[in-house]
Amino acid sequence: MNKQISSIQVLGSGCPTCKKLFELTKQAVTELGLKIEVEYITDIQKIIELGVMSSPVLTINGKVALVGQLPSSEKIKELLITNNGKPEIKETGSCCSCGGKC
Repeated sequence: MNKQISSIQVLGSGCPTCKKLFELTKQAVTELGLKIEVEYITDIQKIIELGVMSSPVLTINGKVALVGQLPSSEKIKELLITNNGKPEIKETGSCCSCGGKC
């Protein structure tokens, strides 16, 4: 890994897609053997403070790594391993990636 991971957060509205990203992220952390807790935040104000308009959001070390997507566990592991790349953003036109179905 390029640098030490000090924090991992999943931010979302509490919809099934956001919860699934949280579960997949915890799985990826376990599979990589990282000794860090994944935090799940449902405070919409915190999402707004990050400057993003859709969810779910994955942050690594306080930086946005993923927005509006539900990637595979393998993709999440890739993001955790590189953890300093540009964020992946997918605008969905709704508050979360469910397309307004939650």
